[in-house]
Amino acid sequence: MTEKLSEIRKDLFQKLKKDRCEHTTGVMYTASALAMCYGADIQSALTSGLLHDSGKYCSPKEQLRFCENHQIPLTGSEREMPALIHAKLGAYLAEHEYGIKDPEILGAILYHTTGRPEMSLLEKIIYIADYIEPNRKEIPGLREIRGIVFKDIDRAVYLSALGTVKYLNDIGRPVDPMTVRTYEFYKK
Repeated sequence: MTEKLSEIRKDLFQKLKKDRCEHTTGVMYTASALAMCYGADIQSALTSGLLHDSGKYCSPKEQLRFCENHQIPLTGSEREMPALIHAKLGAYLAEHEYGIKDPEILGAILYHTTGRPEMSLLEKIIYIADYIEPNRKEIPGLREIRGIVFKDIDRAVYLSALGTVKYLNDIGRPVDPMTVRTYEFYKK
């Protein structure tokens, strides 16, 4: 791990709760393994994985207030489903607090929750690493996704988006339109 990454990790882990730090560590190392498998930049994967949940250092209400105070535009879905805000806030913090200027890393942080059609390889890696990291509790379909992700990342993205859409529909919660578009795009 580079010195800069170590500094970011030290600062970030003072702000996040213990279980969030464990999840973040799992995402970092899962992302780096996927980067090795698919030929992506390992340092970018580690950096994106480390910062993907940096916006979760505070409550959703505080995340909303921060975004409003810093003119970070939010969609109607993000306002309706505050659990989505941390991705946009995390990309902002990565750039403005931690000095990350690489648009690929910022995009991976921004889309790690909903995905998007035509994701870059790094975006797919962070999206799926967040879903499958070893600390995740077992959910329907997780074992299958873990089994194919190192052979077919697009299929893993599709199954992950499908699982999210199905789960939210089953419990009667709204689904972000971007997640639906991700599912539809990768279904092909």
